Amino acid sequence: MAFIALGINHKTASVEVRERVAFGPDQLVGALQQLCQHVKGREAAILSTCNRSELYLDVEQINPELILQWLAEYHQLEFADLAKCAYVYTDKEAVRHMMRVACGLDSLVLGEPQILGQIKDSYNYARDAGTMGPLLGRLFQATFSTAKTVRTDTAIGENPVSVAFAAVSLAKQIFSDLSTSRALLIGAGETISLVARHLHEQGVKKIVVANRTLARAEELAQEFAGEAVLLSDIPDELVKSDIVISSTASQLPILGKGAVERALKQRKHQPIFMVDIAVPRDIEAEVGELSDVYLYSVDDLHEVVSENLKSRQGAAKAAEDLVVRGAQDFMQRLRELSAVDVLRAFRQQGEQLRDEELEKAQRSLANGTPAEEVLAQLARGLTNKFLHAPSVQLKRLTADGRNEALNLAQELFGLNTGEPSK
Repeated sequence: MAFIALGINHKTASVEVRERVAFGPDQLVGALQQLCQHVKGREAAILSTCNRSELYLDVEQINPELILQWLAEYHQLEFADLAKCAYVYTDKEAVRHMMRVACGLDSLVLGEPQILGQIKDSYNYARDAGTMGPLLGRLFQATFSTAKTVRTDTAIGENPVSVAFAAVSLAKQIFSDLSTSRALLIGAGETISLVARHLHEQGVKKIVVANRTLARAEELAQEFAGEAVLLSDIPDELVKSDIVISSTASQLPILGKGAVERALKQRKHQPIFMVDIAVPRDIEAEVGELSDVYLYSVDDLHEVVSENLKSRQGAAKAAEDLVVRGAQDFMQRLRELSAVDVLRAFRQQGEQLRDEELEKAQRSLANGTPAEEVLAQLARGLTNKFLHAPSVQLKRLTADGRNEALNLAQELFGLNTGEPSK
């Protein structure tokens, strides 16, 4: 048994390299089967995200170059170029690395929760490919258990450390029940996409996306059963919106004080929560002077993110300790399992010797031999046969100079000979 974790991530490889080494969902089953054939591995799984591509294997012999060669050939990359940014962990360190990844301790955003779901996906793909066996399966289950403990016993994932999530968290502080709120999102880029996803996860059912290009707004809105409008429709939408979050590339403000003031009058001064994530700003700073408007800038969010990141970094130390303990416990259980086959064979041998001697005893009784004599012979026969193989092997080992076998025998059989063997 030898575990290997080999891969690249955001710390070791550029985005251009990571893109070329990524595996699409439709590639994974075939790639896993090819990988096992190439390296003669017994079990394998592949984790592929935007920030990392990693191979997890259980192999008979550790040969990282062979695995790296397959990865380079599969993605049509030069071996030397890939080797520069690849890392390899084996056995206990491979187990620890996999658990750190699952807990978000190796992520670009410390403690991010999505990675655990992605590892669960890699487990399912390996099962579909037939490359998930008992040893790697135990490792994945132990990893899931450790990640759950880290999430439960530490604050590693409690405080938001992305601008998008921080914006939604602030909204939750103002509106106790987001499910009754209507959100107007201005822009349709990556940040607004994340905001939309977080709002949807928090129960917001009415999401409107306003964008300069209607097609892009429609594409994003459809993901969350929302509506799409043009930037020119914003004044009408403001009246109906409780939450307004903006992130565009506009060089000039999109929302001015006058438009917001008119919307507040029509809303009968029901409060509006606004977050301006854009640089330059999308919302005029004067809007924040209005009563019933809660306006936050990207700088306000960065302060929240910075404080939360400090909190996560403090929790990360406790999480690291839990990962170390999880890796140690897993390796110990694995070592215990390695003794199972030997113990099973030892028991079978003992039962076979017992049955042979019992059969002799029964024949002797049938032939009229006194019971006391049969019992004595049975006891001698069992003792001699049970001790024969260990005695012969112990003498042979000590004759070969392997005197540590004597100490092991004393410990194994619970013997007390006075002094330890020299």
